[in-house]
Amino acid sequence: MSASQRSSVSGSSVSGSSSELVIVVGVDGSPSSIKALEWAVDQAALTKASVEAVTAWHFPNSYGVPLPDGTNYADLAAEALTKAIAVVKNARPDGPAAEVRIRTWIAEGHAAQILLDRSADASLLVVGSRGHGGFTEALLGSVSQHVVHHAPCPVVIIRDREI
Repeated sequence: MSASQRSSVSGSSVSGSSSELVIVVGVDGSPSSIKALEWAVDQAALTKASVEAVTAWHFPNSYGVPLPDGTNYADLAAEALTKAIAVVKNARPDGPAAEVRIRTWIAEGHAAQILLDRSADASLLVVGSRGHGGFTEALLGSVSQHVVHHAPCPVVIIRDREI
């Protein structure tokens, strides 16, 4: 694990094994990504899987050159992921979903590629899709679009609101 990657575990203690079902979910703190995490936790409870919540971050660019501004983007990503997990766990204090093990993975890089890499051995990849209103509501976001076409496992896309 490089300095720009972090991993942690929360939830009940479950021994990891190569046969363990894992649901990878992309979380960026947006409403649709929180809904995706909620769905992934509920699905994990039904299938006896664990969840790996993944967040990607990168330095903002200006004409292709990273702009150092003193902001710790890794910490901001970790904070967004921690808050999203807290929202989901607070909404599910009891029952099977409360027992789901949630691992986290935070890495620097392009979100779609990191999700594809992390889902290489997953049983399912779950992502949110942000609606933009008007005609573009029918279009997938760039990360969702990319993972749907390239994921090594089934993909579920969750909207943050009903159609």
